[in-house]
Amino acid sequence: MHFTRPSPAATFALLATAWIVTVAVADMMLPQNIALAGLLAFAPLIAAAGVGVRGAAVFAFVAIVLGVWSGYWNDAWSEPQQYVRLLTVVMVSLAGVVIARLRTDREQRFARMSAIAEVAQRAILPKLPAESGVMAIASRYLSAYEDTLVGGDLYDFTVHEDSTRLIIGDVRGKGLTAIEHAARVIRAFRQFATVDVDLADAAGDVSAYVAQFFGDEDFATALLVESREPGRLTVVRCGHPAPILVTRDGTVTPLDTPTGLPLGLGAGYVAAEVAWQPGDRILLYTDGLSEARARSGDFVPLAAVAQRVQDGPLEAAIDRLLDDVRRQVPGGRLDDDLAVVLLEHSVVPATPARPRLDFALPTVDA
Repeated sequence: MHFTRPSPAATFALLATAWIVTVAVADMMLPQNIALAGLLAFAPLIAAAGVGVRGAAVFAFVAIVLGVWSGYWNDAWSEPQQYVRLLTVVMVSLAGVVIARLRTDREQRFARMSAIAEVAQRAILPKLPAESGVMAIASRYLSAYEDTLVGGDLYDFTVHEDSTRLIIGDVRGKGLTAIEHAARVIRAFRQFATVDVDLADAAGDVSAYVAQFFGDEDFATALLVESREPGRLTVVRCGHPAPILVTRDGTVTPLDTPTGLPLGLGAGYVAAEVAWQPGDRILLYTDGLSEARARSGDFVPLAAVAQRVQDGPLEAAIDRLLDDVRRQVPGGRLDDDLAVVLLEHSVVPATPARPRLDFALPTVDA
């Protein structure tokens, strides 16, 4: 049987209703010299934490009406204290309505900022080609759950002479600043990856370029990959999680290649050669995958989920991996944004794809 989790608004409305009913019933059952009308004021405050302004106003109205009724029920209108109790209910109820207004305004502003940030991030992420050289390629980007600002996860590709080069990275931080820095990393990669013959030199030039714009605490981890000839990949790690090789027979091997400092913090990167065979797959990912936590509190086992990409069409394999991760994390929601690129050594070399330049990057250097 499937149960739908109630929305926060419904939960707080239910709590406020239960509070009003409990106080009203207790007020009727207790002796008349014990008046509980002042406690009715908590209902609009409870509602203000989750419902809208109209909902909070409804609870405020009900609390005030019941406060008036309590005075008649307990024959307390001849006592000055009853007027004090009613004034308390009125003032606190109005405060609950004001709180609900402030909360909903803040949530609306946050939602607009999140929507703008997500659109901006998706605008800078290109659509990777399905094939290039001897590689088949699939990619996915997932935002974290709703109340988290999107981050600076990125990926891109370029074709340089007879090779295909890719980058996957993660800029420190969240929101528009992280997206702005991600755009700079992508632009620098496009510039230097098509000029420098050596991939490690390209990584160093990208690092030097973005360092001009990063703050003291800003950096970006990145992984650069180049496919130039069948059976060999060149990998440059810049403080980024290691790629994972999944062979045709299901063997999962993290490629523990040398790693340098993140982009913006260092230079002198080292390129490593990695062997792979037709049918083998390599998983590139950001730390949204490697640091995802299961319901038990432990990290999601990376080797186990990576094995999900062993076979089947590439697009289906990457979706299967992400579905597996969602099933393991609490509520099916990630704590961090996640970018994933899956590469497969094609049996028949494909025609190299040219970079798509039919979209405009936002200006980020002003």
